[in-house]
Amino acid sequence: MYVKSRNIEEINFLASAKYLCFTREISDTGVTANSEGRKIVQGGTVYKNSNGVAIGLLLTDIDVTEGPQPGAVIYEGWVLESRLPKAITAEEKATMTGIKFKDSYEDQEAAEDDNEEQT
Repeated sequence: MYVKSRNIEEINFLASAKYLCFTREISDTGVTANSEGRKIVQGGTVYKNSNGVAIGLLLTDIDVTEGPQPGAVIYEGWVLESRLPKAITAEEKATMTGIKFKDSYEDQEAAEDDNEEQT
């Protein structure tokens, strides 16, 4: 019997154990094949709806070598932005209202008080 062994590495970008996912079809359009000839969409990639609006993040890597495949898309949850495979734009963050970014949440600065007494 022939068995081919390989290591798979997926970076954990989830910041909490609780998250809400829905199954969506992950497109193979524009996905470049890797060195093994496989087209892989990485977990943590922004998922956009048919109107091009970012609505979630892929939970795991999805192999779309043979065409579009079903995949879990996170709609609500806490993630570590620094561990995502690609930077997310401010516009994408604004439309993904259920996704909370723990890095930027913890790095917030105090709001300036406009009610300070003026002398």
